[in-house]
Amino acid sequence: MNAFPEFVAAGEALTDMIADPGQQRWTSQAGGSTWNVARAMAALDVPSAFAGAISRDVFGDQLWSASEAARLDLRFLQRLAKSPLLAIVHRLDPPSYFFVGDDSADLHFDAALLPDGWRAHCRWVHFGGISLAREPLARRLVALAEELKRGGVRISYDPNFRSLMDERYDPTLRRMTQLADVVKVSEEDLAGLFRTSDVEGAFAALRAFNPRASYLYTKGAQGAALHVDGQAWQVAAPKVDVVDTVGAGDASIAALAWSLLREPARTPLAHLRFAVCAGAAACLGAGASPPSLALIESLIQRS
Repeated sequence: MNAFPEFVAAGEALTDMIADPGQQRWTSQAGGSTWNVARAMAALDVPSAFAGAISRDVFGDQLWSASEAARLDLRFLQRLAKSPLLAIVHRLDPPSYFFVGDDSADLHFDAALLPDGWRAHCRWVHFGGISLAREPLARRLVALAEELKRGGVRISYDPNFRSLMDERYDPTLRRMTQLADVVKVSEEDLAGLFRTSDVEGAFAALRAFNPRASYLYTKGAQGAALHVDGQAWQVAAPKVDVVDTVGAGDASIAALAWSLLREPARTPLAHLRFAVCAGAAACLGAGASPPSLALIESLIQRS
């Protein structure tokens, strides 16, 4: 492979271990929010890569194979003789989970080992997920984001709140928001990150970190809002037969990045509609199911 990806998502790829309702049987599913975003962008036919590290075992094999099937640039995926990162999801409703990954492979990702010259060709890099809450990986990713920002690469950031993001995460939240051109956040993210029930107040505090950024504020079945330069647009989610909502947020931020890259002349409302319909389209399949461009456009026409 000689060409370089236009889009890179940097962070964690992990394996979800999901218990059935009776907790008698477990199933494994490849996942990770930043990895899902890379797959979603590749499904929209943008040359894409996931930059991260995975283990050299059966869990790493699953992630490698799924990355290859998604047509991700495998030069950016590092494999190490370390333990895997696992998310143990022992209850789905309400979600209850914990992570297993002390000194796991993801923590040893080294951006210096990425292909020479990739930054000159990359137009957009996405950050987020638990990778930014796990040291020493987090500080390496923040440093990478700072370097890319200085080089003129566009940056998106989705904190994707998880329970390990306590007050120690606050400086990272502020810094990554300051660096980002586009920030995606949900009501659940805001409540968790700011440890408050006043989500609108939390959203105002987040935007104060970087008033110049664009903010994709998702609200589940209610749709989403896009805030740009002090103005806001809202779009309701199209009605679909939901299989599950896994990966919907990842699909929406990938779609917004796609729209801004491929259709820059669109209005903010059109960018938002594309992102919302991508999130809805992702709900039509089980697990993180990146939607195709044709499926997204069909939902736009219906709505």
